[in-house]
Amino acid sequence: MNNRTEGHSKPPALKAQRAYRFRLYPDREQEKLFHRTFGCCRFVYNRMLADKKAMYEETGKTKRLTPAGYKKDFPWLKEVDSLALANVQLHLEAAFARFFEPGKNRYPRFKSKHRSRKSYTTNVVNGNITLEDGRLRLPKAGTVRIRQHRRIPEGYVLKSVTVSMEPSGKYYASLLYEYPARENQTPGADREDAKVLGIDFAMRGMAVFSDGSRAEYPGYYRLAQERLARDQRRLSKCKKGSRNYEKQKRWVALRHEKIRNQRKDYLHKLSRDLADRYDAIAVEDIDMQAMSRSLHFGKSVADNSFGAFRTMLAYKLEEQGKSFVKVGRFFPSSKMCSRCGNVKKELRLDERVYRCSCGLCMDRDLNAAVNIRDEGRRILEGA
Repeated sequence: MNNRTEGHSKPPALKAQRAYRFRLYPDREQEKLFHRTFGCCRFVYNRMLADKKAMYEETGKTKRLTPAGYKKDFPWLKEVDSLALANVQLHLEAAFARFFEPGKNRYPRFKSKHRSRKSYTTNVVNGNITLEDGRLRLPKAGTVRIRQHRRIPEGYVLKSVTVSMEPSGKYYASLLYEYPARENQTPGADREDAKVLGIDFAMRGMAVFSDGSRAEYPGYYRLAQERLARDQRRLSKCKKGSRNYEKQKRWVALRHEKIRNQRKDYLHKLSRDLADRYDAIAVEDIDMQAMSRSLHFGKSVADNSFGAFRTMLAYKLEEQGKSFVKVGRFFPSSKMCSRCGNVKKELRLDERVYRCSCGLCMDRDLNAAVNIRDEGRRILEGA
């Protein structure tokens, strides 16, 4: 009897990816190399984009360009990591792919030395990048001091590294790891032990939960707005390009960076707590960009960062094999009664208490969160 199992091989295990961001402390020579790499990547991107545009205008066609084709005319491109330039080509091709997708996508734009993000990405090939004993070994740069504030789990495989510089002058490395994905282990929504939470966006405090609690986000940008405005007025009075201008510009960047770090710290802690306590979480799929453009809500919506909060919740739940459910944005969560299911035809924005003919009298946002929870449970049952 033939014991071979041809055609019945085990399917490959699913892989997931996660990035860890650590601060770098390069020396003077490494800083110069980073800046040269940033500039070379920006130059190659702009050159390839210009050549593609000119080629299309002349012939109506474009061909695939590679960074290697520019090294003959510009030999100084050989001084930086070749994989960083190769990733520039991939980024440009991805930008064109997004442009040709259905929707209102913008044509790829040229990168600016002063406004564009300073970063480059390199890949792991034959062990050219290693992280050990507080040192990160990078191609061309050698070993760079790094503050590794958290341990990398065993079984995680390093795939690529993105080196970036913030406007404040700090350097960071984002290390992308690949690891085996966990299968969804969430109890069925019809089981009593399945804990499902519904979350509704709220302008005050960021979110309301179906268990009756509310996220008390303090609004770090609003708290620092007065001091930040004073620093920016001082910057506007400095002569552009002077030493005082550069010092004040860096100080303003540090202010913004602190606000961003405070916000991220709050969102990470809140999303971690919810992901640990619940088996499934349902969130309304709100268009945050459209929300920020309506009724002068832009500054408050940007400060809340509800979109970033949803992203954090999604990957934290996925890592634990739990479920993250997006309820359709046209689901009438605010207009529907969470007790009888009646849907109101109209509900003004200033009506903060939901009242129904069945006798229900409940906070408007809490009623919406309960409806989102129930809809999420229904979606899980049908999955």
